[in-house]
Amino acid sequence: MTTHDILVSIDQRFRDKVAPDWLIGVARVALETESVGGCQLGIVITDDSQIQALNRDFAGDDHATDVLAFSLTEGEEFARPDEIERIGEIVISMETAVRQAEDAQTGTDQEIAHLVVHGVLHLLGYDHVEADEETTMRGREQKILELVGLSAH
Repeated sequence: MTTHDILVSIDQRFRDKVAPDWLIGVARVALETESVGGCQLGIVITDDSQIQALNRDFAGDDHATDVLAFSLTEGEEFARPDEIERIGEIVISMETAVRQAEDAQTGTDQEIAHLVVHGVLHLLGYDHVEADEETTMRGREQKILELVGLSAH
């Protein structure tokens, strides 16, 4: 079995809203479904103000968003101190996820799972800028969420 080292950091205010082991499980299903070998991935659950600052500083968009994916596999290659493939970090705003779940009339867990899968797929090179890319990415999301026991909205 492939080892995926998934590191989770949850803002203190949201620790009672989402279980780290559950997040790890969702990410692991996404990585295994996409046939990703052993790797390290970070997941951060934060608030709107923190994700807005990250979005402003790294993407040039000064507004809160639901999920950001910071790839460590794009651009210039750096020497690794070991053989671990570090693919990147997914940052999710719990506040935005809660609002989106309410708007979609789904559960917060379903929304968070969707955002984890969405972030993993971005780190693996999927995008949704063009219509055909979006169709492909949404199809992958749906398949993975079904394996997790949820559905995309």
